[in-house]
Amino acid sequence: MSEVIALSRARDDTMWAVVANIGKSSRVAEIYPTRMAALADRTWRAQQVQAYADLLESCRQGMPRYSVVPMRRADLPRKWKPLPALGFLRGLFV
Repeated sequence: MSEVIALSRARDDTMWAVVANIGKSSRVAEIYPTRMAALADRTWRAQQVQAYADLLESCRQGMPRYSVVPMRRADLPRKWKPLPALGFLRGLFV
């Protein structure tokens, strides 16, 4: 007898990452379980960059551009840490 057995799918480990890009460098700024949360964070980060645009230009810092991409937990860098809103600490892109 042959029967069709429904197998439960393994839990999907896809998360949504907010990625900061400055020039050719890119870093994962933050991760979220839902795309809507990631889009909200991207909007907030873009507003922060806009608010501090004069400061970034006077410090000769690149302006980070943010995007939202799907990402698996296994694809995160090993020692990943959240990125500040403007994308740098102590004058360096983290």
